[in-house]
Amino acid sequence: MTRTLFAGLLLAGSSLASAAMAQDDAMDIAWVHSNAAAQSEQRVKAGFEAWLAEQGLNWNVSFLDSGGSGEATATNLQDAASRGVDAIIITMSDLRASRAAIEAAVQAGIPIFSVDSGYIPGVMVDVTTNNWAMSSSVSPYLLDQMGGEGNIIFLRMAEHHGTRKRGDVMEDVLQEYQGVKVLEEHNIDYTAFFEDTTTTMQDYVARYGEDIDAVWAPWDEPAQAAINVLAAAGLTDVKVIGIDGHPQAIAEVCKPDSMMIATVAQPFEGMGAQVGEWIRATVVDGKPREEVIPSNTVYMDAPLVTKQNCQEFMQ
Repeated sequence: MTRTLFAGLLLAGSSLASAAMAQDDAMDIAWVHSNAAAQSEQRVKAGFEAWLAEQGLNWNVSFLDSGGSGEATATNLQDAASRGVDAIIITMSDLRASRAAIEAAVQAGIPIFSVDSGYIPGVMVDVTTNNWAMSSSVSPYLLDQMGGEGNIIFLRMAEHHGTRKRGDVMEDVLQEYQGVKVLEEHNIDYTAFFEDTTTTMQDYVARYGEDIDAVWAPWDEPAQAAINVLAAAGLTDVKVIGIDGHPQAIAEVCKPDSMMIATVAQPFEGMGAQVGEWIRATVVDGKPREEVIPSNTVYMDAPLVTKQNCQEFMQ
């Protein structure tokens, strides 16, 4: 009797495990990119895919690229909701422009997990880094390295909540550095951010030349575009900062004579893996959200990277 009961329990447990595995493998996920060309989004995706491989999961994940357009992001969200997927992941978007699409997903019972997109009601959670804190570390660092004096090009991007917050902090910090003059302020066109930064910097270099002492960029790729233009013009003494901590940017910071003097290392791969954990816990395993997710916005650490400590972050 006992042996029969034990065998039955083993069979039941095996059946439950098989059912859970089958449910795992049957998961249908829609991933809405704000701009798939951005390295930050690719790194989040890489972290998520590495997590899937480590867990031995075969989730069906479809990727929708919005090309930097808020309107396209909302359309892609609506399309994902209409398909009846099990969960939606959205990366690096401004969710305020997608409220109607988010409401449609909520009505359809589809949970949305966002990465660096700013929390709004209807989203399960937004995992990000503290954009105010990142800018408050790298912005004074740049101005201090200038000796509190000189001329700066201020590149901004207001269409994404994170880069907008970084620029707002820099604007506040500048008020305490009266010896620093902003030569030009430009809002980057996110639909073609590298090209737009390049042409804009070419114009500024032609106008100001050696009067440019520094460039503040809201993330690493525009910083690199600015460096390319400055180097081509022979202006190699300009100080440039970015934010994101991509491997290429950290390698650039580590070059002793490079114009790139600092960035901030965001754990994008970790964000992707964390989203995977949350989806599995809440959607697959059915655990209550409040048991799994500690708050509406979850912040991950992002340290300042300079020429003094960059070797610690080299991959």
